[in-house]
Amino acid sequence: MFRNPAVRHELQLLDPIRDHQRMVHLLTAYEFPFDITRALELALFHTYASPRVSGLLARTGEFERHGQKRYDDTSRLISEFMESGYDSANGQRAIEHMNHIHGHYRIDNADFLFVLSTFVFYPIDWIRQYGWRQLSVSEEMALFYFFREVGRRMNLQDLPDSLADMRSFMAAYEDKHFRYTESNRKIADATVRIVQGWFPRFLHPLVQPTFAALINDKLRLAFGYQQPPAWFTAMTRGALWLRKWPLRWITFENYPSTVEKATYRSYPEGPPDIETVGPPELLKH
Repeated sequence: MFRNPAVRHELQLLDPIRDHQRMVHLLTAYEFPFDITRALELALFHTYASPRVSGLLARTGEFERHGQKRYDDTSRLISEFMESGYDSANGQRAIEHMNHIHGHYRIDNADFLFVLSTFVFYPIDWIRQYGWRQLSVSEEMALFYFFREVGRRMNLQDLPDSLADMRSFMAAYEDKHFRYTESNRKIADATVRIVQGWFPRFLHPLVQPTFAALINDKLRLAFGYQQPPAWFTAMTRGALWLRKWPLRWITFENYPSTVEKATYRSYPEGPPDIETVGPPELLKH
């Protein structure tokens, strides 16, 4: 239950350029497993405000027909290379398999960069607001360098050279592409249905307002969602803010939180093999 101070001590000694794989492992498995998972869930939700992203997902139909499996498959691959590192054998397999699946679709480089950017900034911004401690500058840089290297292994072009450049790119992409479309709403609603399945039925009506309370006005407009009452937003954000105080000393997560210990609703027998996740028709045979 109690945090190991050696984890934070090691993080303070590591260099974000040289050691970012190790730093991301420690942040993901020890320091912020809950926060980074929730942040990456919201990061994916954020990307559905782009019609270029939501339109592709709507055309494939995967999200609406097999939403929980698609969530589990995505989580399985991302968790693997964040835990193991992109240069490990399993990390390389996860990225290679992800590239294989993506290779069946026509996806613009800018759309890939946009999604990659959300994976950097959502953990940073979430932990800044709700984390039990603040990330250091080195830890924020480690997330940037880590995902930039993942982007290189995805063969992306024009990767930003700094956090500031990446933030500017993300803002410019949103200004250019974010607008309401039916596909945005369709994929956002499909995501809400996935999360509703994690809770008893009587809590289902709270899921969509909770998403709406945790996103900004730009995203709400792109999804056609109403802003929840001020009291609901304050209660939702306040609960997350209060949660961080006991976590300064104790943790309720599996310590460390690893893929091996993770549960996947679509795979009750345990974490699936890397090459078995994804739409069956796109798997290597």
